[in-house]
Parts: sequence; structure tokens; C-alpha cells
Amino acid sequence: MSKANGFETDLLQLLFNKVTITGIATAATGTANFYISLHTGDPGEAGNQTSSEVAYGPYARVAKARTTGVWTVTTGSVSPVANIDFAECTGGTTGIATHFGIGTAATGTGYLLYSGTVTPNISIAVGVTPRLRTESTITEG
Repeated sequence: MSKANGFETDLLQLLFNKVTITGIATAATGTANFYISLHTGDPGEAGNQTSSEVAYGPYARVAKARTTGVWTVTTGSVSPVANIDFAECTGGTTGIATHFGIGTAATGTGYLLYSGTVTPNISIAVGVTPRLRTESTITEG
């Protein structure tokens, strides 16, 4: 069974823009930010925020507010309004970021809400500032 198209959009607006779904859920509660992560493989549906997470120095997840100024929700999909930049790689484990995650924790295991493919993949090496572009979209289905 699938969700109705209108509800898919309403659900994304509740999660990413803190918009109430009348009669179902209020947007007044919950964390103010989601934390965006980069991964060298698909964290999968059973994964968490640390599953295949990149480990270069001084990588850290990026906090993004749950507002319309940060997330664009349209017809069952969500994408960032602006590019999301991570810290420049200065050393540590380099590689290719193929996926991104959206979760609830700044550090540690965290609760992974969504993951998706990074397009294009990001080659992480010393001197590179990884950037998740606005084309990176999550679609409810």
C-alpha cells in the first residue's frame, strides 16, 4: 500500500518545514535541526547515521534547520534550498562520498530518517570541500 500523493508532500512539509498536518500531527514539537551526513556507501534501511559515514579530518555533520528557508518541498520530494558545504578535508581517511543521510543527531549513532545518492559523487581528498548540491533530492514513494 502506498501513501496518497498529497500526504507524501504533507509528510515532507511536516518533517522538513515544520508545517502542521491538520488533525494528524502538530509541527510544534521535535528537534529544531536535522543533521546531514556523508557516506561512502548506502546506509540502507537498517542503517544509522554512522553506517559507512566518511571519516576524514575535520569532518562533522552539518546542522540544517527545519524551515522553508532551508528545504524546498514540492510534490512528494524535498531538496536543499542552497548547497550544503562540509568542512574542507585536511587529512584522515579519504574516498568517495556516494550517499548522504538526514538524521537527528549531531554525533554518534543517531536516528537516520532518509538517505539518498549523492549526484555527482564527491571525491574526498586533502584540500577538497565536499558539497551536497541542491540537485540531491529525496522522494517519498
